[in-house]
Amino acid sequence: MARGTKRSTIIDVAKLAQVSPKSVSRVFNNEPHITPALRKKVLSAAKELNYHPNVLAQGLVRRQSYLVGLIYEKPSPSYVVELQRGALERLHGERYRLVVLPVESVTDHPQEVVSLVRSAGLDGVILAPPASDHPEILTGLLDARIPFARIAPQSQLDVGQWTAMDDVAAAREIAEHVIGLGHRVIAVIMGDPAHAASDQRLSGYHQAFDAHGVARHPELVETGDFSFESGYEATRRLLSRKLRPTAILAQNDDMAVGAMSAARELGFNVPADLSIVGFDDSEIARIVWPRLTTVRQPVVEMAKTATDMLLGELAGDPPRERIIHGHQLVERLTAAPPPS
Repeated sequence: MARGTKRSTIIDVAKLAQVSPKSVSRVFNNEPHITPALRKKVLSAAKELNYHPNVLAQGLVRRQSYLVGLIYEKPSPSYVVELQRGALERLHGERYRLVVLPVESVTDHPQEVVSLVRSAGLDGVILAPPASDHPEILTGLLDARIPFARIAPQSQLDVGQWTAMDDVAAAREIAEHVIGLGHRVIAVIMGDPAHAASDQRLSGYHQAFDAHGVARHPELVETGDFSFESGYEATRRLLSRKLRPTAILAQNDDMAVGAMSAARELGFNVPADLSIVGFDDSEIARIVWPRLTTVRQPVVEMAKTATDMLLGELAGDPPRERIIHGHQLVERLTAAPPPS
């Protein structure tokens, strides 16, 4: 449409299609008993005029906003992109639109999260960790009768619809991979303690350690916040200690890449001197050099499934069974046998 050209209206479509404006409205609102011939005539006219229905106006008629929210808390940029990608893929072709609502701290302000959802006029919401586990948020949404679907919850699994991955099993598998290469002094960089997955992944590491007789070293466990910077700082501390690890298990890829950067600055070659592995298989794991050995968490698939669950509830469908997605060990170039 050229600048200054008047935008086409439903009246214009009706005139071109030689039908009433009410018929055009019925087509775009997907009302029943519309003949294929009428639908084809209206859609053809709309395409010729480059007409697009006003979703907000439709919502006012139906008392719906046709907006669904995605709540997340300051995770890694790659994780956010994959959450949004999964939700948007499922919403493609639907009348619903996605509203992204980042929250500074779910733990500190749970009631503000519920107020934000209510004030935004959302029809429903997708909850990513740690919001998907917070009892006040779940209770507040239930009390407000706002439909929601949860991604990767670790508690209150009888509340709402949800989809997840087995974090314990995934963490155990990548720890066993490192142990299988011969490492026995292994450090851990944990994620944000507010995320229940951090403890789940640590549990998986410990299961692998115990199964293979590898000692746990509390002094080799550092806590980060899933950011590059926290992985960098944690690694500088780890490599300054008397007991020096030959491998580092980072609980996400951003922290693992931060660890690689710190190790190089301190003169360590990865993986000849120090093996480093991540968790997620986000984009950064595939583009960093050497490319990162990690475990694939199906974030896109989980976000897509949660969005599908939410749309089903909004359509009045019965609740679906929980869906568990699988993980995959991705062997690349940052893990090797320890130096002799």
